[in-house]
Amino acid sequence: MGARGAPSRRRLAGRRLRYLPTGSFPFLLLLLLLCIQLGGGQKKKENLLAEKVEQLMEWSSRRSIFRMNGDKFRKFIKAPPRNYSMIVMFTALQPQRQCSVCRQANEEYQILANSWRYSSAFCNKLFFSMVDYDEGTDVFQQLNMNSAPTFMHFPPKGRPKRADTFDLQRIGFAAEQLAKWIADRTDVHIRVFRPPNYSGTIALALLVSLVGGLLYLRRNNLEFIYNKTGWAMVSLCIVFAMTSGQMWNHIRGPPYAHKNPHNGQVMYRENDNDHTTQWQTDVRLDMFSWEQRGGSSLLPRCIFGRRRRRSGRTETFKLN
Repeated sequence: MGARGAPSRRRLAGRRLRYLPTGSFPFLLLLLLLCIQLGGGQKKKENLLAEKVEQLMEWSSRRSIFRMNGDKFRKFIKAPPRNYSMIVMFTALQPQRQCSVCRQANEEYQILANSWRYSSAFCNKLFFSMVDYDEGTDVFQQLNMNSAPTFMHFPPKGRPKRADTFDLQRIGFAAEQLAKWIADRTDVHIRVFRPPNYSGTIALALLVSLVGGLLYLRRNNLEFIYNKTGWAMVSLCIVFAMTSGQMWNHIRGPPYAHKNPHNGQVMYRENDNDHTTQWQTDVRLDMFSWEQRGGSSLLPRCIFGRRRRRSGRTETFKLN
């Protein structure tokens, strides 16, 4: 019992309910329903993300690079939610396209993807995929892409930036260069493991065997080894291969030609002095070869003309 004149608890509760606004109950009910709906939507997104990651991991267990069409591209790359990075190579590998650069880039891309798949750091934060032009024409049109091959990185959140497109024309498409670019964009470091290639060893063994057999057959007459003309031709071939850029092509793997992304025009040369195309190196090699042929044809005449002048047979030497 309380003091005299003090209101009881029931009276206080009745007063509180009496002064509560009549429109607050629908508002509270609506707020409760909204919280339940938001919680259900968040759980639905988590389940959808888990399904997408599980599907991608299943594809990665079968092959390091999985092919995508328009529907798969929009579902797994463009549509949220997504907490993984995706590296996509846009290419044209069908024989009727006759894209030799696409095949070479695909080999390097395969080496990079296999290195990531079989590495100890493999996880579900990075995947490799491919979109062929004949299988995903709508994807090329959606991205306004008119050249191949092209490498793009799609981050977990937001749209791809300019740096998310690999500068193939300036850097080349070697697996090591792609791994460095991926490390800059995703902080995932991939150590490239190239499969052993015994073709060079076999070719060297055959060459040594051939030269050894030739020397054995000509063991009684080895005057050709001291042939200055032969050694001069070998030296010139090596010099032309190096100065024309053939070794640079072997190391960097530049494209034979490329298309202008603005007007689609095929370009056979680079405007930048620090880079080149295979077409430019082939032209240089042809130019050097013709210069060597011209010089070789003029050199004997010059030598013979000097000898004639020294012997007194002729006073001057004229070229025909």
